[in-house]
Amino acid sequence: MQYPLISEYLAAIRDTDDNLDKLSHLVPVLDKYGEPYRSSGAFAVVFKMKDEQTGKCYALKCFTEDQEGRAEAYRQIAEEFEFVDSSYITSVKYLEKELFVDCNCEDEEFPVLLMDWIEGETMETYIAANYTDTHAMSMLCYRFCKMAAWLRSQSFAHGDIKPDNIMVRPDGTLTLVDYDGMFVPAMKGQKSPTVGTKDFSHPLRTINDFDETIDDFALASIALSLKAISLDPSLLQTYGASDRLLFSATDYTDLSKSKTFTALQGLLSDEEAKTLMSMLLLASAKKNLSMCSFRLFGLQKPKEEEVWSTEVTDEDLKNAVEDEFGVKYSKDWKRLLKVPSCLNGKFSIREGVKIIGDKAFMWSMEDLGLTMGWDNITSINIPNSVTTIGDSAFKDCNSLTSINIPSSVITIIGNPFEGWHGILHNESKAFIYEDNVLFNKYKTHLIAYRAEKTNYIIPNGVTIIGSRAFAGCEALANINIPNSVTTIGNSAFAGCKALANINIPNSVTTIGDSIFSSCEALIGISIPSSVVTIIGNPFDGWHGDLHNESKAFIYEENVLFNKYKTHLIAYRAKETNYIIPNGVTTIESRAFAWCKFLTHINIPNSVTTIGDSVFEGCNALTNINIPNSVKNIGDSAFRECNTLTNINIPNSVTTIVDSAFAGCNSLSCINIHNSETIIGNSAFAGCIYNHRTTKTNQKYPSV
Repeated sequence: MQYPLISEYLAAIRDTDDNLDKLSHLVPVLDKYGEPYRSSGAFAVVFKMKDEQTGKCYALKCFTEDQEGRAEAYRQIAEEFEFVDSSYITSVKYLEKELFVDCNCEDEEFPVLLMDWIEGETMETYIAANYTDTHAMSMLCYRFCKMAAWLRSQSFAHGDIKPDNIMVRPDGTLTLVDYDGMFVPAMKGQKSPTVGTKDFSHPLRTINDFDETIDDFALASIALSLKAISLDPSLLQTYGASDRLLFSATDYTDLSKSKTFTALQGLLSDEEAKTLMSMLLLASAKKNLSMCSFRLFGLQKPKEEEVWSTEVTDEDLKNAVEDEFGVKYSKDWKRLLKVPSCLNGKFSIREGVKIIGDKAFMWSMEDLGLTMGWDNITSINIPNSVTTIGDSAFKDCNSLTSINIPSSVITIIGNPFEGWHGILHNESKAFIYEDNVLFNKYKTHLIAYRAEKTNYIIPNGVTIIGSRAFAGCEALANINIPNSVTTIGNSAFAGCKALANINIPNSVTTIGDSIFSSCEALIGISIPSSVVTIIGNPFDGWHGDLHNESKAFIYEENVLFNKYKTHLIAYRAKETNYIIPNGVTTIESRAFAWCKFLTHINIPNSVTTIGDSVFEGCNALTNINIPNSVKNIGDSAFRECNTLTNINIPNSVTTIVDSAFAGCNSLSCINIHNSETIIGNSAFAGCIYNHRTTKTNQKYPSV
């Protein structure tokens, strides 16, 4: 049978409504050029398709070469897989005469293979990007060996095990793809359609070798290679190649003469490497591993890497060590915490630093309520030891001309480059930087938008708009969010003063805090029915028209609650007095922030939690009574309530957190009823007050 060319398949896929039969509900997912997304191999082309009703994606495989018995083979494979529940394989469905293709072949209707779409990258690509990361390679080896043990315990075999036929999902789990050479018990006695790929197959394998053991040699070879690379990454550079790992077909003909095998003998002090090497020798001698247990693939799970947080606490700064320039680091010199504002010119971060902390290159004037960028630095050298860059690390560094993300960086928190307009270079394979937009390597997470365009269309396939991704983009007027987006992070569009139009699609389930703060030109926003989670108050500092279509929330009289009315999310009214409904237990972060009209508020006894910055900037609020039901008051809860004169802290509150009343410069009377109440840093900074308590041993902070 003659099959169409890839170009002819491409033309057919563009119009699936007319050309697909049972699968006509599927539409092609388009790439950045507006063409159906596809990948091609030696005998087929695979298109990414989507069911727009469910949002699920599929792989549609179209064949370019004939294979005898293909239809019957896939029928048998589908029957075998029907009762196999494992993430290592994906469901398959073979459909004859499914796709109409206008081509020069005798037939016009051709078979397709439908599979689940596996997000991620091939193991070949993953290794190329991560082979120098010993922990990542150790985890890959561990996961591969778990899959190998599972596969050897099954009654079927893949038939062509190689890195290009193994997908690494974003969470690191593995899935086998391409089942053209698979053996299932129903095929016993048949000839194999393939002898595998030579650089991963036994040198004596023939089409007569067709049973559940045909993967054994490849599994042993790949497992040993992965273990060796995790112990010594330079082995891949010395003995590897782009389309294989450490061993070639030539090595397998006589392992005693193999330079690769000789080099690996230097790893025999490692018990697991020794076991895997023994298994390769056995598989080489017997063509399979039937003489040994699949449990020999059971490696010890690598210990988790030590995790260093990018958050910089007061305790961190208190215990910090300083270099000769006054730069603060953690005691182990692994985390850069804070750079002093007095530093000028060029600056090199110490070799060995792993973490650049949040706001590391910002300095603040807490008493004045100001946060400023570091205006003196002109150049920063980030060493290749850095793996993580924290949120707002370089915010507003106005004199800094360029930043280079080194290849070692694998994690970026939030948007480190908010408010910075220099030139960004990226060398890390964990990220993609194109057209002045930074994504993760899968282009599912938009991290930082740094272009100065007025209009932007977020690429289809992006699922997360990260925290502060567009913050401060004052030129941006219109943005298109695709249906692939499910999450919009905190402050994603804060400060986009020209943003006039935005449509939150019905795919979004989560919207973060302060998303639309200071979006002055934005007239209206609709919360779609798909949203089930709101973090904090997405609408603080925004005064346009809000509409709610989600049944997870109630919006009445310009106040947004959860559907049970136990959480008050956003107060958007302009009333001077407000009585919070009885039954509310939590006032969410920033719920009343910058409500300039509010002078009096009544908090019922049902409230137990007042979130961060709840009343921040309510500079008409004169007095407030906190009921005895309240147990938790968040950071900066009453910050800059300039007209607040009296405050009553009930016995139930055991901690007044950092900056809770900072900047309340009219505060004249504070009643703290619990003598054991802990008062946090800068809790009353900038306040002039008289102390009044029911206990005589209450301690107060200095102001």
